[in-house]
Amino acid sequence: MTTSQKNQGHELNELNQNLAKIEELSARLTNIVAGKKTVRQSLQGPGQEFYAKAVAACWNDMLANPAKIIEQQVAFWGKSLQHAMEAQQALSGGELVAPEDHTPKDRRFSNPLWETHPYYNYLKQQYLITSEAMEKTLSDVDGLDERDKQKLGFFTRQMIDMMSPTNYLATNPDAMERAIETEGQSLVDGLENLVRDLESNDGELVVKLVDESAFEVGGNIATTEGSVIYRNRMLELIQYKPTTEKVHARPLIIFPPWINKFYILDLKEQNSLIKWIVDQGYTLFVVSWVNPDASYAEVGLGEYIEEGYLAAINEVKAITGQKKVNVVGYCIAGTTLSLALSLMKKRGDTSVNSATFFTTLTDFSDQGEVGVFLDDDFVSGIEEEVNETGYLSSFFMSRTFSYMRSNDLVYGPAINSYMLGKTPPAFDLLYWNGDGTNLPAKMTVEYLRGLCQGDQFARGDFELLNEHLSIADVEVPICAIACETDHIAAWKSSYNGMRKMGSKDRTFILSESGHIAGIVNPPSKKKYGHYTNENWPEASADWLQGADFHQGSWWGRWDKWLSGKSGKKVEAREVGDSTHMPLAPAPGTYVLAKKS
Repeated sequence: MTTSQKNQGHELNELNQNLAKIEELSARLTNIVAGKKTVRQSLQGPGQEFYAKAVAACWNDMLANPAKIIEQQVAFWGKSLQHAMEAQQALSGGELVAPEDHTPKDRRFSNPLWETHPYYNYLKQQYLITSEAMEKTLSDVDGLDERDKQKLGFFTRQMIDMMSPTNYLATNPDAMERAIETEGQSLVDGLENLVRDLESNDGELVVKLVDESAFEVGGNIATTEGSVIYRNRMLELIQYKPTTEKVHARPLIIFPPWINKFYILDLKEQNSLIKWIVDQGYTLFVVSWVNPDASYAEVGLGEYIEEGYLAAINEVKAITGQKKVNVVGYCIAGTTLSLALSLMKKRGDTSVNSATFFTTLTDFSDQGEVGVFLDDDFVSGIEEEVNETGYLSSFFMSRTFSYMRSNDLVYGPAINSYMLGKTPPAFDLLYWNGDGTNLPAKMTVEYLRGLCQGDQFARGDFELLNEHLSIADVEVPICAIACETDHIAAWKSSYNGMRKMGSKDRTFILSESGHIAGIVNPPSKKKYGHYTNENWPEASADWLQGADFHQGSWWGRWDKWLSGKSGKKVEAREVGDSTHMPLAPAPGTYVLAKKS
């Protein structure tokens, strides 16, 4: 047998194996899709009332302003016709070339073929022309208020992003090139990845973003040394081992959000805020929240405050012998910290000396980008879901936030995994992002209805634990860190809330970057800078205009502020005491509970 015949035999054998694998994967795909769990329609998109309102506004606008509609259509068809003629002229010379391309740069179209190949270039240019026309037409519709316009714009962008030619095999040059290079193996691998993701999520398509086998919580992430020294049904309280001979007398407690797990602050030593705080000479305690199931259905914000915040504060005071503590709240934990501080004011509890807020909303009058999911159509759907199940599954929160950055967190990863057949990367931040937590039913509704929709706390009348809580009751010294491009907690809304607090000692710092990168921004990286302004003008835009910009991380500036609230230096404390013996090494046991 000749070498050529052997190669042909080998290729035929590979082809048969791949065909058999495709048949097996197709059968699995059929089974999982057939058994897909039903997700209520109200959680899948805007309600019918919104669609009807949007359609009516477009129709009325067309009747009232026919000239505007004609002008928009003429502009769109004119650009499309000119584009088609330029493409035809480019090919008329007999060469396979693309016409001149003046479209803006877009990293989705980074393959050179989008610029040089007439087929792919035509698709790209026409897609961008159509996208621009859709956005302009719908943004110019009269008869909708600003909130509805924002919502219409968001979901229009979702449709536009979904229809990108990069998202389809036949119109993605990267996928076609790889399929040819691998003799089709990439498509088999992609189908296998698709089936795996569907099977892992009961038929829901949740793209796997990371190689989970590369990480172990407590193994190669969340490794700062410490111990769980207190546990109740709501939390594990971790005390970290000191790394300095002397520490500030007043301890610090961090309350991370329970929407995610705390170890975003301790991914690895190089960017661990927890490790850095310990190294600055603070006795640090961090709360690790329980991952609730249906048995926590009746747990509300009151339980988080009394069995979470107040319990942790009391235990830390007992361990350290201090009458006052400093506290940090991150995101929703910062929102709830402000509620706790208002309650403590009502009760005459002076245990908190100062409070720091990371990316925290307390004034929801302007909900920012996330506001498109806070109208009744979505919130009522969530309420129905949690009343039935007892909790809000981490799946819904993860999907919501993913589609707020769909090209980065949905379509891009899907292309890599399903079309290119690649293994997801080993990226610790994405591992944490996928390690979600559930939310108790009662707490979810209280937060969405009372705080987000009703804005009752900022208005001075949020009823909880037999008290009427008000943002003006927060009178302790505060330092707030917001992030410039935060799409979850818009910095301007954060600023507005901090202005309404009753504290006379207030500091506001605006970090560059977003909700995570702006906070997890170690000085050693010298990456993102920050803004400061000692004045508090009414308008956030005026605050920024008068602010000073500083290169590098805000961590050092916060340390100077915090050290002034932390008392003299004392001998470093051992972890726990005779009544708080270590229950488990950090990061504890609650953090290991997997999402459901």
